[in-house]
Order: sequence, then C-alpha cells, then structure tokens
Amino acid sequence: MPRQPESSPGSDRLRAFAKYSGIAFQMLAIIGLSTWLGLWLDRHYQTKTPWFTIGLMLLGVFAALYQVIRSLTKE
Repeated sequence: MPRQPESSPGSDRLRAFAKYSGIAFQMLAIIGLSTWLGLWLDRHYQTKTPWFTIGLMLLGVFAALYQVIRSLTKE
C-alpha cells in the first residue's frame, strides 16, 4: 500500500493563506458589487439622497459577514 505524503508546515500555511485570502476576495466582491448596483440605481432613478447605495452597501456587508461566518464554521 503506498504511503500518503505527510503535509509540511509550509504547505499548511500556504493552504490557510489561500483559504483566507479567498474569503477576503469574496467579501470585497460582494460589498463592491452591491455598492456599484446601489450607485447605478441612484443614478438611474436620479435620487437626491443615495438611499439605494446606502441600503445595498449595508446589505452587502451583512451578506459578506454571513458568508465569512458560514465559511469558517463549515470546517
């Protein structure tokens, strides 16, 4: 039976770095896209106050936090 190669501490750190940087990019994408959509909606409907931007940005932050919590507790 072939032996499984043992993981080195360097590869474990690299794997953790890739996982957490992926989570960070997901957060950035969720918040950025929701903010962009809010800005677009505010320009499209020509609102005087940026309610779409504020609302969708907050929704994006909460969605990103939910995604992070879900990713970290999945292990």
